Amino acid sequence: MLSKRSLVGVRWNFHTLAVLFFMLIGIQAFAADPAVDSSDEAVAAGKAVFNANCKTCHKLDQKLVGPALRGVSDRREIPWIKSFIKNSQALIASGDKTANDLYKEFNNTAMPAHEFLSDDDLNNLLSYIEFGDKVDPAAAAAVEGGAEGASAAGGGIPNEYLTVILAVLVVVLLLILVVLGLIISVLTKYLNKQELDEDDKEFVTQKFNLGKVFKSDGFIIIVTALVVAVVAKTAIDGLYSVGVQQGYAPTQPIAYSHKLHAGTLEIECQYCHTGVEIGRSANIPSPNICMNCHTHVQNVQGKEGISPEIQKIYDAVDNNTPIEWVRVHNLPDLAYFNHSQHVKVGGIECQTCHGPIQEMEVVGQHSALTMGWCIDCHRQTEIATEGNAYYDKLVQIHVDSKDALKVKDIGGLECAKCHY
Repeated sequence: MLSKRSLVGVRWNFHTLAVLFFMLIGIQAFAADPAVDSSDEAVAAGKAVFNANCKTCHKLDQKLVGPALRGVSDRREIPWIKSFIKNSQALIASGDKTANDLYKEFNNTAMPAHEFLSDDDLNNLLSYIEFGDKVDPAAAAAVEGGAEGASAAGGGIPNEYLTVILAVLVVVLLLILVVLGLIISVLTKYLNKQELDEDDKEFVTQKFNLGKVFKSDGFIIIVTALVVAVVAKTAIDGLYSVGVQQGYAPTQPIAYSHKLHAGTLEIECQYCHTGVEIGRSANIPSPNICMNCHTHVQNVQGKEGISPEIQKIYDAVDNNTPIEWVRVHNLPDLAYFNHSQHVKVGGIECQTCHGPIQEMEVVGQHSALTMGWCIDCHRQTEIATEGNAYYDKLVQIHVDSKDALKVKDIGGLECAKCHY
């Protein structure tokens, strides 16, 4: 015989499944990949993020230092992609198979953490990766072949399949909710015809009260906790951004193009920045260094062919006045950084910190240059010891270690190295 207990069980299951239904609807909405937006605004914003943080090591349709990125949102799940971009080393350390396979495939090359990127930045980045710039057909074919191998290696369920699976689950759950609703209706009608005491009758005839849910202590506690968490997260993010000038690209007194000089003309950085291999500072070039080349340019073109920007260099030389360049990269006075130690001894390329400088019309700060960013680099960067006698004794001492000799092994994490 049906009883009050039976109705309680059915109602409880109905409410539980209803909650699961709406949660699944939310998951389904997420699975539609709102992160990947084909709008021009999202793609343009994503290109800026890509150029500032990814371009040195990645191309959209070809392998570079890292893998080609086009189609990554089809090969991987969006939350996984965002976790990998923000802190790939943490994902690798967690034992994630896909992350470790990528790490080994690309010669254990560690990707810098990008914790400073917001969720909107990551969404725009993914939009640019999927819809930005035209695809070279040959490169796209190569990437497509690589994508199949990546999926076979366990890169996650493709988004199309995941959407179909979730859609089927939503339909099934909707049917179950309809069936349970009918069962509750039939049970209620049946029990109303029986002789019930007052308590049972009150329970059978009761109606769901949404107002009581909103006024309940549990609901208030959950909402308060969420508000506090959001406020705390916003405050912490704000504190971490203090003093970080990543992306800062001031207007200079002369529109000097690194893209033309370092890129097209392939002039070495060291030619203009003379102190980079011999001292702490790289030095800002004086007008006299500019004139080493532009004297000959003037002789060929004549004064009439000189642009107004180059004329400013001649005026500075003629008037014996310095060019007031605006400093782009600023470290706090409490931090010590030596260019020669990194460039001459360590063999670090300028692009490692300054980004694709040979592609910049206007120079901007590419990296975060925070203490965490430097420490992370020291933990991951292997020492270029081959052919460098400076490290011979250190290599000999480190020979029994299983890991490669890294900056952290030679004092790179000691406070006094940078804070003197």
